Amino acid sequence: MREMRRKDKEIGMDDAINFLTEHEYGVLSTVGTDGQPYGVPLNYAYKDNCIYFHCALTGHKIDNIVNNPKVSFCAVGDTKVLPSEFSTNYVSAVAFGVASEIQGTERYNALVLLLEKFSPDFLEEGKKYIKKLDKATKVIKIEIQHISGKKAPAKS
Repeated sequence: MREMRRKDKEIGMDDAINFLTEHEYGVLSTVGTDGQPYGVPLNYAYKDNCIYFHCALTGHKIDNIVNNPKVSFCAVGDTKVLPSEFSTNYVSAVAFGVASEIQGTERYNALVLLLEKFSPDFLEEGKKYIKKLDKATKVIKIEIQHISGKKAPAKS
């Protein structure tokens, strides 16, 4: 992987992982059979060097992942535009990895992980919802091979 150009803004891997763990949305980037890049925002959960998300059974991102499982995932947060400084404060993390559909216990555990993150007060109802709509969703895991993070503070 390429090294980050702006080393002065680089955050450590632990900070990048903490950022991914805490934030809710990111952009998944894939490539189609025609070489066309495709970025789509989605919510996700992070655990044990993997990013998990659920999606429909068919669609653009699934077609692209089947064609080429190499993906990148970017999350940005804590943003504040600083107009008078022509700058922006932000934190970001970019992960590169391999995406694949998961099944069985791993799939169920990933869905529960998403419930715990996004609906912690409704776990029992959520588990019933998972069973009810079990066949209507895919669960994808991105096994992270490389991750970097960046924090861009305001100019001094």
